[in-house]
Amino acid sequence: VNSVYGSLLTHGTYMRSTPIMLDGKADDSRSNSPWAAMANIGRFNSSIADAAIYGWGFETYYQGVYRANQVLDNVPNITFEDEAYKNRILGQAYFLRGLYLFHAVNMFKNVPLPLSSDDVYHVQKTQEEGWAQVISDLQMAADMLPASYDAVSGADANQKGRATKGAALAYLGKAYLFNQDYANAKTAFEAVMNLNVYSLVANYRDNFTTANENNSESIFEVQFSRDAGGVALGWGGAPASNWGKTSARAITYAPRAFGWTDMQPTWTLFNEFQQEATVDGEVDPRLDATIIYNKPGMMLYGHDFATFYANSPADLNDLFWRKYQNADGDFPDEFDWRSGINERLMRYADVLLMYAECLNELGQTTQAYTYIQQVRDRANLPDLATVNPGMSQAQMREQIGHERFLEFASEGHRFDDIRRWGWLQDASKLAWLKTRDSEFNTYAPGREYFPIPQLEMDNNPGTVQNSGY
Repeated sequence: VNSVYGSLLTHGTYMRSTPIMLDGKADDSRSNSPWAAMANIGRFNSSIADAAIYGWGFETYYQGVYRANQVLDNVPNITFEDEAYKNRILGQAYFLRGLYLFHAVNMFKNVPLPLSSDDVYHVQKTQEEGWAQVISDLQMAADMLPASYDAVSGADANQKGRATKGAALAYLGKAYLFNQDYANAKTAFEAVMNLNVYSLVANYRDNFTTANENNSESIFEVQFSRDAGGVALGWGGAPASNWGKTSARAITYAPRAFGWTDMQPTWTLFNEFQQEATVDGEVDPRLDATIIYNKPGMMLYGHDFATFYANSPADLNDLFWRKYQNADGDFPDEFDWRSGINERLMRYADVLLMYAECLNELGQTTQAYTYIQQVRDRANLPDLATVNPGMSQAQMREQIGHERFLEFASEGHRFDDIRRWGWLQDASKLAWLKTRDSEFNTYAPGREYFPIPQLEMDNNPGTVQNSGY
């Protein structure tokens, strides 16, 4: 089962490709990367002839599924002295298979659903069938996993980072939400909250540094470490003993001269952070935790921003990501490719805002205020029920979109939200998105999904390409 987690650490998944796949198309992110495969993601122009990045993601999701299937095929036939330990192993395999399939179904639409490690060929299924399998796996996981590993006995005792009941329930709720099944989503999110395991951390930035990994807000995160394993990079394929367990997200997203600057924030995001002042009349504190920009006293990698970029006006007046960067001065730059910052895939703040969305969609708009305000309170924003009381369901939808935009910038959620809310099929919303991020000017229907990689088309007979490609 450890090998199933291993597929989260390689190039196709959270070492580098998957954050780019999730962030690239959104209006909080832009790319001027010289690497066409990367820049074209944000321009909705991924090429069937070049499967770099998106093809690596697809390949690695199915590597993870295959490894999970080996556990699920074989572990039931093994006699365990400790049945609870056996159930935890199976529960983790169900969760991880559900997570990998969630990514595949969400980003590639109609995909195979291999449920056994024995078969070579797997028929392409509809997205509806895909979501049904994701939901089934996550429900199995939720039934089998513990709330934490602190009180268990076995080889996994006290181990951080393993899938928990809360992680399975949170993703189960998310899968229901993505299918507009708000009643079942609401029930799943309530179950997460009722575990009484999670709470928001006081300092928002603690969710994106090595110092505060696996904190009270973290429901599931990918474990990276500069100290585990060797120093070679895990590009893919069979793991070698010299592989490190580090991430290349930091160098990919890093400010100019400290990494490759392949991904940057939009000015739309920067400006939206300043639409509403805190109760003290200050700028939303999440801005400085999210973006590095020209502000008096702004430091990056031990340098003063204005001084460092003084001779480069373009950079001096540009925006760079701070989330998931080792920019606080511990390292001179990101050029060793070895970031140890864990990738937080599911935070409790997300559960609160998704729950609020369910309440609103079920006609309980007034109750949604409470859960939104929990997230706003950390940013010291005024009481929403006071500054904007009595919102209609439609107004609350827009408010939740704004709240999620700021809370989860560069965390892989925004484009998922845009797609599932149907904004790309709404002419006025699409026009609005084009004013916010020029990359939407090259959107074409169907391009909200990635193409099925050509290798899959060639190797799995009968596979049909996604529309729009």
